Amino acid sequence: MNDKTFHVEIVTPRGEAFSGDAVMVALPGVMAPFQVLVHHAPIMSQLGLGMIRIIDEHNKETRFATSGGFMEMNHNNMTVIVESIESALDIDVARAESAFARAQEHIRNLRNGHETSIDLSRAQEALARATNRLKVAGKM
Repeated sequence: MNDKTFHVEIVTPRGEAFSGDAVMVALPGVMAPFQVLVHHAPIMSQLGLGMIRIIDEHNKETRFATSGGFMEMNHNNMTVIVESIESALDIDVARAESAFARAQEHIRNLRNGHETSIDLSRAQEALARATNRLKVAGKM
């Protein structure tokens, strides 16, 4: 780490998902997306469904899909704690597209008064997760 970068660590219940230095991290705050740069004031924030983007000192971008969690930035050290995270490179696009189509079909059937195996809020959540995964993978 140098004076233009800060350390980022992303952890899940299964262990460390990312550890490295960054010049910028964009996060999906529950109120609005936000960015953190080196020497940011101490902050804690709840994260929502969305993309975490990390830019390193060589301008290399690393993207992750997450369903939410928490982050803390203090003394040029960022810790992100999430229940689940998936690297853009690891996203199964075919599976995400299938989940997207299934969720759209459930929503359409529910709006037309047909019974489905899940309720509207669960179908909308599934659609949001699939959409997020496809966006992070660069397919939307």
